Amino acid sequence: MNASETAVIALGGNALSPAGEHCTIAEQFAHTRESLGAIVDLALDGWDLCLVHGNGPQVGDELVRNELAREEVSPLPLGVLVAATAGWIGYMIQQSLENALRLAGSDRDVATVITQIRVAPNDPALSAPTKFIGHGIPEARVQALLDRGIAVKKDARGRFRRVVGSPAPVAVHEVGVIRRLVRSGTIVIAGGGGGAPIYYDGARGWEGVDAVVDKDLAAAVLARDLGASLLMILTDVDGVYLDYGKPQQRMLETLTLTDAARLDAAGAFGAGSMAPKVRAAADFVRHTGGRAIITELARGREAVRGAAGTTIIAENA
Repeated sequence: MNASETAVIALGGNALSPAGEHCTIAEQFAHTRESLGAIVDLALDGWDLCLVHGNGPQVGDELVRNELAREEVSPLPLGVLVAATAGWIGYMIQQSLENALRLAGSDRDVATVITQIRVAPNDPALSAPTKFIGHGIPEARVQALLDRGIAVKKDARGRFRRVVGSPAPVAVHEVGVIRRLVRSGTIVIAGGGGGAPIYYDGARGWEGVDAVVDKDLAAAVLARDLGASLLMILTDVDGVYLDYGKPQQRMLETLTLTDAARLDAAGAFGAGSMAPKVRAAADFVRHTGGRAIITELARGREAVRGAAGTTIIAENA
């Protein structure tokens, strides 16, 4: 590779806080350290790097904390909680990655940029919640949440979870700052939780939106605007499956843009789970001709070498 090539790596919030764990900060730090193998490999190979991370479980937990403490302190709105989780998850990744780089003999700097993502204020997704956040909710609590006006749906694994509005990312507000840092060799953690969504108000300037931008779609926009040649989406499954969770499930090693669009239109990927990842990867490949890979956190190193995950390509070779 050329030293100037850029890779954007999207790290799922579920990978740092898997289902079935208590998700203490110690556990999340441990998973963060486990997630860095592919990133360290790319850094040692001379890639310019930008990391984007999710926050679905974490921001859901923050909403629960807000609700439990609302009699004592004023609750924070969702958009502010996105920025808050971007800060502390970025801190975990920044500290853990710097330690891993030093152990590997690299002196590259790591920095976190709290990132704002421009969205359209009239995006219909704002009034049609589909983005899953938080952990699974016991069925006994579902009706109580619905009665309070909190949207809840079943995810691809049959778990009841909160859903919130998720507008499409239009642009990364801090892309110039991020580009300068990345080109200087700094490994940048940006777009945390998909970035805090904002829109422009003619009278007041930039204003926040209480929503969550999908981090994979935000990563694709950032990768496109940085001129990246690789977008890698690390999650909690080893690739893109057809009939996921069924006896006949089958992983796709490669997926063309044509097949991705056809299967997505047929609902093959799950609206709130794998579908946004496939759309993000396809959008990046369509606009740049680069390489996009979707795989699980533990197989990131293999995926860089083309030996794991699902690779999105323009067309069959």
